Amino acid sequence: GGVLDAERVSAIHTHMGEIASALSGIIRGKTDVIGQVLTALLADGSILLEDVPGVGKTTLAKSLASMVGLEFGRVQCTPDLLPADILGGPIYRPQTGEFEFRPGPVFCNLLIADEINRASPRTQSALLEAMAESQVTIDGTRYALKRPFIVIATQNPGGFEGTFPLPESQMDRFLIRMNMDYPDPENEIAMLLDEQADEREADPDHAHDPKAIIHGADLLQYQAAVRQVAVDAKVAAYLVAIVHATRQDSRIRIGCSPRGSKMLLRMARASAIMKGRGYLLPDDVQAVAVPTLAHRMSLQSAGSSIGDATEILQEILTRTEIPV
Repeated sequence: GGVLDAERVSAIHTHMGEIASALSGIIRGKTDVIGQVLTALLADGSILLEDVPGVGKTTLAKSLASMVGLEFGRVQCTPDLLPADILGGPIYRPQTGEFEFRPGPVFCNLLIADEINRASPRTQSALLEAMAESQVTIDGTRYALKRPFIVIATQNPGGFEGTFPLPESQMDRFLIRMNMDYPDPENEIAMLLDEQADEREADPDHAHDPKAIIHGADLLQYQAAVRQVAVDAKVAAYLVAIVHATRQDSRIRIGCSPRGSKMLLRMARASAIMKGRGYLLPDDVQAVAVPTLAHRMSLQSAGSSIGDATEILQEILTRTEIPV
């Protein structure tokens, strides 16, 4: 790519900062999660938010769609949800005696897939074709999805009743995976007081639709800018050293694939722009390594959690030599 001009980088940095602070006013005490979600959005990647119900995952996704001026669709995943419920399908028109294609919720810019691990593997894979290829195939006809197209999926932690865990190959389709976690007491108090203020407003339904700060067309241009962030050979070697270490650690059964390295580079480039820079530093790689790589590794021990993967990654980051 060409060289990014500093003005462009600083404009993107400013707008993304405005979105981040507006979101922080809606979802309290989650600046780190918001930062990573916005970085993934810039990097044109899908996001998996894992946590117990009721910590604000859907609110985050809906507010983000409003602020970036994206049309959003929503699917509540259940065991009996069919691929056609997400993708759409033919419906019969008695007036003409013909079938006509009716698009499903996937034909939007930002799709919220709630509790994705409750959907059957067949339905999960229909959604994942859309994520991987930005298109869907229905009855042999291909339909392109809108651009930008981003999925924010939420899932309950494993072990919840009636869940089908996402297979490794499907986890790999998500650029990042984050935990929302419970808010700390101060932020929970602030949240309750926000609610109280909202209840005093006349129309509770519309009190929550934040104004657009940028538009979908802007986001596409920002995503193109991310692909032009300059990468020095030394920083690329550092990134590969981290990924390579996951393949050689005895505690890890399957390390990160080459797709993992590509995804890490995409996230790190977006992270540089979020910090107002048009070139990559080792800091950017470190800042995004855990949410980008932890879900791409399978550990040796059967009962291991994402927390264990996170710890191993943090160790790898500590011992990998940082280029000067």
